[in-house]
Amino acid sequence: MVLFGMAGSVAIFAIRRLGASAPPQAPPRQDGASPDSRAIRARLLGALPYERVEVPGGEAFARWAQLKGEGRGWPVIVGSDEDLRAIADQFSIDDPTLPGGPPPGTRPPPSPAEILKTAEGLHMPQDLSKGSGAVAEEDLRAPEGVWPATVSGGDEGTGLTVATDVLTNKPYERVHILLIPARHGWEVPAYLRYGNWNACPPAEYHVAMLRDWHARYGAELVGLNGDTMNVRVARQPRDRAAALALAREQYRYCPDVIEQGVESVAALAAGLMHEKWWFFWWD
Repeated sequence: MVLFGMAGSVAIFAIRRLGASAPPQAPPRQDGASPDSRAIRARLLGALPYERVEVPGGEAFARWAQLKGEGRGWPVIVGSDEDLRAIADQFSIDDPTLPGGPPPGTRPPPSPAEILKTAEGLHMPQDLSKGSGAVAEEDLRAPEGVWPATVSGGDEGTGLTVATDVLTNKPYERVHILLIPARHGWEVPAYLRYGNWNACPPAEYHVAMLRDWHARYGAELVGLNGDTMNVRVARQPRDRAAALALAREQYRYCPDVIEQGVESVAALAAGLMHEKWWFFWWD
């Protein structure tokens, strides 16, 4: 069975994760907080200097929209306790001033302002190939494919995957939303120092690419966990040619969306013409 569009990517992503076994969980304390959740909160206090809101997974998108309208910063849904820890790890791993970071004296990571300034000098999508870890053009060999007759998932496509356990397809009991002191969603990766591992681009490349897509498609960053990004768009590509061009951009930005997802450029493009949610996953 072949699944087309972003919904197909998520289904395949879930299947690939089935082989991973979850670590054993410590029993909860009498106050209801497990040692793991206590450690996450402590790490947040030491690492992520951003306000955090907790909400049931099934209510996450509605709460995100409410927070966005309150003007307290840009809300980003980061998912479960485990996902929050992954975001904290990425934020702190290169910071010598934080526990678990590199040795003292190591050059600290760039500030959000410095990342945003670097992003201003990037021109997307042509500069994607300049980022560390970028896949060489000659290695992007996904077939063009045949335009599919139907697209699975409807106009909502994947929906908000970071608030859902992709293996059970059930919302998490609790998800975390961070309020980032940014005016635009495309600035969020700078504040979280997101990326720069394997084929996941450095933060400034995420900023520049999301800024470009916001201008053209009204793309807004809604969800972001350790390896997954959920983007919601106001406008889809107007025709097949535009959809195919966008699909090629997304393939360069996130090769796994095709290579470990829908398997062809045409299948991705067909989904982009119909769906309001974009899904990215870096392995």
